[in-house]
Amino acid sequence: MKKNIYTTILTLLISAISFSQYSIDGTIQGNNGEPLPWVNIQLVNSSYVATSDGAGYFKFSDLKPATYQMKFSFVGYQSLTKSVTITNQAVTLKSIKLIEKTEMVDEVTISATKLDNSIPTTNSIITKEQIEETNLGQDVPYLLQNSPSMVVSSDAGAGVGYTSMRIRGSASSRINLTVNGIPMNDAESQGVFFINMPDFASSLESAQIQRGAGTSTNGAGAFGASINLFTEFRNTEAYGEVNNSFGSFNTMKNTIKFGTGLINKKFSFDGRLSKVQSDGYVDRASSDLKSYYFSGQYVSGKNSLKFITFSGKEKTYQAWGGIPKDSLETNRTYNPYTYENEIDNYQQTHYQLFFNRKLNNKLLLNTALHYTKGAGYFEQYKAGEDMADYNINPIFTTTDTINTTDLIRRRWLDNDFYGGIFSLIYTPNNQLKSTLGGGYNIYDGDHYGEVIWARYAGDNEIRERYYDNNATKKDGNIYSQTSYQFSKKWNGFLDLQVRHITYDFLGLDINNLGNVVNIKQNATYTFFNPKIGVSYNLNSSTNFYALFAVANKEPNRNDLTESSPTSRPKHETLQDLEIGFKRSKKNYALSVNGYFMNYKNQLVGTGALNDVGSSVRTNIDKSYRAGIEIEGGVQITKGLTWTGNLTLSQNKIVDWTEYVDNWDTWGKDTVSYQNSTLSFSPSIIGSSIFEFKPFKQWDGARTKNRIDNLSISFISKYVGEQFVDNTQSDEIKLDAYFVHDLRINYSLRLKPFREIAVFGSVYNLFNNLYSANAWAYRYSSGGEFQQDMGYYPQATTNFLLGVNIKF
Repeated sequence: MKKNIYTTILTLLISAISFSQYSIDGTIQGNNGEPLPWVNIQLVNSSYVATSDGAGYFKFSDLKPATYQMKFSFVGYQSLTKSVTITNQAVTLKSIKLIEKTEMVDEVTISATKLDNSIPTTNSIITKEQIEETNLGQDVPYLLQNSPSMVVSSDAGAGVGYTSMRIRGSASSRINLTVNGIPMNDAESQGVFFINMPDFASSLESAQIQRGAGTSTNGAGAFGASINLFTEFRNTEAYGEVNNSFGSFNTMKNTIKFGTGLINKKFSFDGRLSKVQSDGYVDRASSDLKSYYFSGQYVSGKNSLKFITFSGKEKTYQAWGGIPKDSLETNRTYNPYTYENEIDNYQQTHYQLFFNRKLNNKLLLNTALHYTKGAGYFEQYKAGEDMADYNINPIFTTTDTINTTDLIRRRWLDNDFYGGIFSLIYTPNNQLKSTLGGGYNIYDGDHYGEVIWARYAGDNEIRERYYDNNATKKDGNIYSQTSYQFSKKWNGFLDLQVRHITYDFLGLDINNLGNVVNIKQNATYTFFNPKIGVSYNLNSSTNFYALFAVANKEPNRNDLTESSPTSRPKHETLQDLEIGFKRSKKNYALSVNGYFMNYKNQLVGTGALNDVGSSVRTNIDKSYRAGIEIEGGVQITKGLTWTGNLTLSQNKIVDWTEYVDNWDTWGKDTVSYQNSTLSFSPSIIGSSIFEFKPFKQWDGARTKNRIDNLSISFISKYVGEQFVDNTQSDEIKLDAYFVHDLRINYSLRLKPFREIAVFGSVYNLFNNLYSANAWAYRYSSGGEFQQDMGYYPQATTNFLLGVNIKF
């Protein structure tokens, strides 16, 4: 018996040793014979990914005997796909050569903002294919929601209209967003409004999410994450697409895409027209959205010139107020707004011009100019408003004085945002890659309000402005990024950024008489944001990394306009440590990342009043976010894969004081807290996708001139309980929810069409009743603390179905 056991163990050991010896290695060169570092090598249809070292060397180990398709890609060089068959224990590929491109292409434009594998950051890539298979008209956050640590919400309940996202508990005002490297965050509120970019997903090539402070980028500082969106590369062949979808709540998306392909090997043009409509899950929360995208590119030798413009126009019935708690049980679609024209009406148009030149084999220059025009208003019916707040004189009668009135107002924003960015990429040898970049942007925004109707208007004229002010913000930054390969295994990274901001605005102050007045003010900030990291390649499949980053962030508009120079809040500082590893093998991939985000002077709402009587966010001395993110995937069997992620975290304020309105005394009550949980920061976030492909690409032997592809995905999202404010009160929180979706995609290539795809999704498959967002107001009355809350319920079971025709 023992002999059989020993024989079995010995056989297994020999098999394991033999198995581990199957490998593919090699050296990659450019067409000039020099080794190429940082080349991306992938075993197609597997989780294996490797990067060549400073000598151009790479290696895949622990392979099974089989035939592998290897794809080699590197910016500025033509991609190469090579078939390799392993029959012996090891295969060495000698002198693999990549041919340098003679024309500049789109990936050069984004090379300064798109990360390569040598930079030690925590990031996720969402490809064009992944975006296409989920794009049925919902906003961009909903197409990215299964990435790690992300929570999304929709005011209307179904992902169309006003949507929001949080990453690691940080809202969009703390998430830096760029499109092709151009900053997109609103300069004043620092938020991102995807409603102004309807169906933008239809023009995306990829999306890259960096969690944490991330590397230096243009625009507002990243305090939770940064997202880089890259628009479509040019197509070499002419094409056309018609994409249509429809579904619950009268949701419809109609999209037309077209492109000329290459004209005379130098010119190309691409375009898109879109219209998205939805009634919304919530009553009257309708959306009427229109957009376009157009690009033209000229390429000649080492130069390229590309112009992009895109625009979105939205008209959305407001559902900003949420619903009271008792309506969650009795009327989940309740909307407190009933005025027929309670709408948001806004248009935003973007223009981007890129010029790139390859100066020589070591220097690459990227430059861009941009201009964004935005204008629009939101209209509201307001009952019982103080007439003095609208510059309306009181009305005197023989028996009474009228000081209040019902009215309809429009609050306008008319703004211009323009500037330029640049990057100079220097690769003098196989070990060093350095980038010098930066940008300068100017925001000029007019804010004004109009009364378009009043029950008692006095002698005021229609559309008379009751406030009118301008704000100007100038934001410049310069950064240097250096990646250095110390050896085949070790790589270092250093990123240094200086950012300078000046903001001119109309804000509150106290004059010599002690009165609160609105006067012109100025705030100036200069930040130094260093980042340093290191990565270690244990082997071709396993990489360890660490990154320490410092980020600084200025207060937003309300923090400044509602305070005086003496009570003005301080800027926030983040110290972010990211440590992790990534491992990819033929049948599985795994990455684990630990993070500690330490905040100094984080701005949170406490209820405190400043010296001009305004309640604004207050600097908290110490707070932090600490967690672990696990992301992975495995091929369970042929045709069946599982991918998923899990975030476990603690998000705490060390100590702070809350100031609560006392309705009995008209004063403030104070409550002290220690180690309370930051609002909207669930300690558990998870996502899971099982994808089944019963068959793929029948190539004509079974059905001539036809290729079929069917995938069925079961998608799950878990979000733990979230506190709506920082008091960690069980009375002011959102319950955890676990939601499941079903997605089915079927496509076939049938002449004369390039592709016909039918795809659809059933969301909230098991009809879970949940809310993903809320607001709360605390007060004390009768000796007890009470709260008003507004919830944003998400849609019950609903569906979207789409048909895409490509030709």
